[in-house]
Amino acid sequence: MTDTPRRRPPLPTREGTLKIKPRAAAPTDAAPAAKPGRPGDAPVRKRSKASYPDQANTEPVRRAPRPEGDRPRGFGERGPRPDGERSGRPYGDRPERGERPPRPEGDRPRYRDDRPPRSGEDRPRGFGERGPRPDAEARPPRHERKQWTGEPRPAPAPAEAPRDDGTLRLSKRMAELGLCSRREADEYIEKGWVRVDGRVVSELGARVRPEQAIELDRRGQTAQDRRVTILLNKPVGYVSGQAEDGYEPASVLITAENRWAEDPSETRFLNTHHRGLAPAGRLDIDSIGLLVFTQDGRIARALIGEDSAIEKEYHVRVEGTLDAEGLKLLNHGLSLDGEALRPAKVSWLNEDQLRFVLREGKKRQIRRMCELVGLKVVGLKRVRIGRVMLGNLPPGQWRYLGANEVF
Repeated sequence: MTDTPRRRPPLPTREGTLKIKPRAAAPTDAAPAAKPGRPGDAPVRKRSKASYPDQANTEPVRRAPRPEGDRPRGFGERGPRPDGERSGRPYGDRPERGERPPRPEGDRPRYRDDRPPRSGEDRPRGFGERGPRPDAEARPPRHERKQWTGEPRPAPAPAEAPRDDGTLRLSKRMAELGLCSRREADEYIEKGWVRVDGRVVSELGARVRPEQAIELDRRGQTAQDRRVTILLNKPVGYVSGQAEDGYEPASVLITAENRWAEDPSETRFLNTHHRGLAPAGRLDIDSIGLLVFTQDGRIARALIGEDSAIEKEYHVRVEGTLDAEGLKLLNHGLSLDGEALRPAKVSWLNEDQLRFVLREGKKRQIRRMCELVGLKVVGLKRVRIGRVMLGNLPPGQWRYLGANEVF
């Protein structure tokens, strides 16, 4: 069965059916039809080799060789010399080394072998080279030196041996009498502001007997009176001393802007009041209340000295259950760090607050005491130090210690 080509159906037109004539096959030898050009273009004519009879079937034209003198030089290529001779003197014209005329003696350069030998002290040392030790001859060889046997070395002798004549340092005696701190006493002694039995003493380390009369010069008393003491109501988030763990020290709050508007003191705030200002006591980061800063060594010694007996009162908010036996232990009977605590005064303020009155101040003492009896501290506020009360001082503000206030 042969396939017959399918014819398209006639297309309908307005007059009738349009009949399409089959396309006649183009002859194979016919040239391809030219593309219609733009109107007005001239017909394109193709040239054949026959159009150029002088170039048909001819060899390519080759240039004639240039003369030797006219040939261009390549990069780095030398041209012939004009005379055909080499410039410069020939090897045979050079004089022999032994034929050179001798130099005058004064012009001859000096070499290292001509220098006079240096002594051991003048010889420059090389890098990392040690010089001779002055005691090299007196020092024994390493194998003859005394070897360490593992026994502890003896303690160095004290700078000043204790005396049994009953005397003591003048600065220490002044601190005991409450005239000033030992550091301040050394400063006043150097300035000649201290008298012992009416005589000026300006020598550091001077010793006195307990019965001798010690007097501070008026200039020293004036310097003591200029030293200030500041009372601050520390808020939560500040440390008492130097900055630690990203927390700022409470001393940054002591500015002219944070001074309490109702401060009864007439002292004028000066930048010099920051000089030598140190906390006399401490409060934890989470604790609030009265914190003392002072320049006066006498006040610091009275508040935080080893023999200090000044009371400090706290209001403590707690969670947990406390029986009568636990309350009794809080007053007396507990120990911290293997050391028995001094007697305290602990009582209930209300159903969730305790009142603590202590005469000592160990690190986190109240919180650790409460943990020993099953309580958890959730708030701590110091309201009194000695006879100085926190009063209505707002948190974050400060005031001066009044002239009539004594701890």
